[in-house]
Amino acid sequence: MRHFGHIAPAAREGLFFQEPCEFGPDSSADVLSAALGATLYSPATRPRLADDVIKQAGRGVVSMVLCLEDSIEDSEVADAEENLVRQFADLDARGTELPLLFIRVREPGQIVDLVHRLGDTVRMLSGFVLPKFTEERGVPFMEALTQAEKACGRRLFAMPVLESPELLHLETRGETLQGIARTVDKYRERVLALRLGVTDFCSAYGLRRAPDMTAYDVQIVGAVIADVVNVLGRADGTGFTITGPVWEYFRLQERMFKPQLRRSPFLEGRAEELRTALIEHDLDGLLREIELDRANGLLGKTCIHPSHVAPVHALSVVSHEEFSDAQDILRPERDGGGVMRSAYTNKMNEVKPHRAWAERTLLRAEVFGVARQDVGFVELLAAGLAE
Repeated sequence: MRHFGHIAPAAREGLFFQEPCEFGPDSSADVLSAALGATLYSPATRPRLADDVIKQAGRGVVSMVLCLEDSIEDSEVADAEENLVRQFADLDARGTELPLLFIRVREPGQIVDLVHRLGDTVRMLSGFVLPKFTEERGVPFMEALTQAEKACGRRLFAMPVLESPELLHLETRGETLQGIARTVDKYRERVLALRLGVTDFCSAYGLRRAPDMTAYDVQIVGAVIADVVNVLGRADGTGFTITGPVWEYFRLQERMFKPQLRRSPFLEGRAEELRTALIEHDLDGLLREIELDRANGLLGKTCIHPSHVAPVHALSVVSHEEFSDAQDILRPERDGGGVMRSAYTNKMNEVKPHRAWAERTLLRAEVFGVARQDVGFVELLAAGLAE
């Protein structure tokens, strides 16, 4: 699979200076963690879940979480587990290309049990999402994952969700973060990414952000994100990929937006009309939050609606200017450091301080591609929404 792989090769060639690479479940953890993109959640109770997975793969989704936790009622868990086993068998019978699939469990015992019940179809599973992760809760989850790996003989990743009240509350945050750090470091080779459960953070204080506010505008939430990145997102080799929080609003319906795309060819200079449409359909807050995610060291995003996927992926593509700066900074002859004017002549590139940024940028360029010099977000979004 690859990002923007659902669009025609000729259209992709017209958009990208460097096209996104191909990757799959057996790719390196570094590549997969950067490539997660918009991870779409779906309740595991859906009766046509296999159809949903295939449909979303055809629309550019590369990672999905099939949820047995908060998205379903307590009384539905047993039926949802049985449904997952049936749907995996259905997917296996169809033999089509799938996104990276993860199951969000409630308790450690579900991991080993589900791997056993999935049988040979477990080969389509990339791992598990582990809720309310702390050191106390996390160790049993990771031990269960290790046991499941041995039982099925294949690599399974963990994506812990950081969402517990102990992480939010100031008096326990430091200790909780240190415990999480110890746990994920011990099992580093199995941890693909850390996910932020901002809805649970807000719940602890009876808060809910409005559609014109980002998670960073809610200061108590922004403070937690900053501390998580401070401890767990460092660029010194000790950090992990941390994904952006969920965006809760989805009034935008693609069926409303696509006719406008067809009426507004970008090469005719009508991109501003589309930008206005995005804002009118409540995507302005999402777009600002994605930009703030990146500015604060996060990559990828939890998504609960398909209309969020294309904007996340469009804003994840590396611009030609970013790519040019990163390449200049990482040239072998620059190993000794120094300062230079950028090729775009609009900024200073300082080799040593900007090296970690450049390395991360080139990894993102590998998986999301590099846009041509005259291609921007709106063109990429239109392509992402194309059928």
